[in-house]
Amino acid sequence: MSRNALVLRHDDMIHLGNLEPVLRDHGYDVRYVDTMREDVSILDPHAADLLVVLGGEMGVYEADRFPALRDEITLLESRLGAGRPVFGVCLGAQLMATALGSRVYRGPTNEIGYRSVEPTEAGADSPVRHIAGVPVFQWHSDTFDLPEGVTRLAGSPQYGNEAFGVENWALAVQFHPEVTEEMHEVWLAASEAEVAAEGFDPANLRRERERYSEGMQGASRAMFSEWLAGLDR
Repeated sequence: MSRNALVLRHDDMIHLGNLEPVLRDHGYDVRYVDTMREDVSILDPHAADLLVVLGGEMGVYEADRFPALRDEITLLESRLGAGRPVFGVCLGAQLMATALGSRVYRGPTNEIGYRSVEPTEAGADSPVRHIAGVPVFQWHSDTFDLPEGVTRLAGSPQYGNEAFGVENWALAVQFHPEVTEEMHEVWLAASEAEVAAEGFDPANLRRERERYSEGMQGASRAMFSEWLAGLDR
């Protein structure tokens, strides 16, 4: 039986990437909603079998500039309150944290590149276990306080809250498990001057991709596949 996944997208360059085939393998039809162009407020928070909230360049605290963020938070408040499945990436994780009552704010560093993120004890007994020892791709400078009632699943020396979950039906990750080599190049090419201005060497970032991308994509697909399978239990 076919199921449906509603995907909130904030930028055409930021899509499901290597996670989309996993969704389709698990029997999901995928529908994107481009939140910067479409009216999020008319969406039924509970209708989709799965809600995926992707990343974006804006911050949760920039709702005055990006009013759609308020509608996304309202949608997430309703859906999370009902215990309906949600998966959030980067900005998506921050929006989930906000909807659950926590604060999102600028972090200590601007992270761009492949970094180690280690599962907690609880994370080692969850789908997040697949990223243990596998550098994952980061591109963010914001972070969030851990909401009440969730389980912290992973962290790093720079950012203590890298992943959290609610039982088996909600998973939020600060890193970017979806990024393919093609997406990495598109993002980097679009922001190369900005990246260099932040003190990163684009050539080094490309070398990191050559070294770590394949392993990360395999680990992230395994993580996402196991989490999706858990929704059926």
